[in-house]
Amino acid sequence: MLTVKQIEAAKPKEKPYRLLDGNGLYLYVPVSGKRYGNFATRLTVRKKY
Repeated sequence: MLTVKQIEAAKPKEKPYRLLDGNGLYLYVPVSGKRYGNFATRLTVRKKY
């Protein structure tokens, strides 16, 4: 679980990176230095015939 201190300490690097929080949540830090909170999910759809 990310803390406020970890989020504030997230500085830009040469390449964009993610700080994982768990259960699909992560903090995305691009080269520009802005911080974006995102939720990643994967949907699997199967057709039944």
